Amino acid sequence: MTLFLNHTSILHNLNLCAIPYDLIMVCNCISDSTIKDGSTVLKISLNVSIPDDEIELSAIRAQGAGGQNVNKVSSAIHLRFDINASSLPDFYKQRLLDLRDRRINKEGVIVIKAQQFRVQEKNRADALERLRELIKSVAVVQKVRRPTKITRGSHKRRLDDKTRRGQTKTLRGRVAAEYL
Repeated sequence: MTLFLNHTSILHNLNLCAIPYDLIMVCNCISDSTIKDGSTVLKISLNVSIPDDEIELSAIRAQGAGGQNVNKVSSAIHLRFDINASSLPDFYKQRLLDLRDRRINKEGVIVIKAQQFRVQEKNRADALERLRELIKSVAVVQKVRRPTKITRGSHKRRLDDKTRRGQTKTLRGRVAAEYL
């Protein structure tokens, strides 16, 4: 049963107590996706969103242990998002392409594989959330670091400490025979 609800308040209003908690979490992850002109969009920020047709999702078989289920069910999700062909603003595109991340290949395609959960819907929500977080991370502008100059007093104290430490180390040396 696939259930896509926009808000948890709808769940409370419908009094659906039989829905498992995991499925409610999937609904909460997808709640940022809004319906616009009949198509779904992935909302990145207030002004930026990605139409669903720009994101390529395909179900594949998950790797690793899982018994018979892992061999029968395609529960993992393979997400592909072409940065150059997307409708993202140029600022986001340039920052994403400059990003040194192993999930972005040479052609400028983001590839995310989500296989953490046993349910395909949860893996889909996880892949979309990871894409959203990656795009949001490039929107944050790093603060420019201004190098500061060392004060004259701290420079003098550092040199005095070095001299004192050097004297202590020379006093630890061997005592000459004439002083005995």
